[in-house]
Amino acid sequence: MNLMHTRATVKGQVLIPVALRRKYGITKGTRISITEEKGRIVLQPITRDFIHSLMGSLKGTGALEELMADRRRERDL
Repeated sequence: MNLMHTRATVKGQVLIPVALRRKYGITKGTRISITEEKGRIVLQPITRDFIHSLMGSLKGTGALEELMADRRRERDL
């Protein structure tokens, strides 16, 4: 793992080094998910490859049934 540094602007913006942008396919307009895990901030670019890697990951978890139930509750309001 290469150690890279950057600084936050007054608005909290950070620059992602070009080597990482190229490696992870981050271009202008790429959406990035930000989460906190074990005391760290994790940035995950939402690219086509990332979306494809998730296909089937929720199979058998009941997520679809939960989503459909949620939609029914919203419709009934």
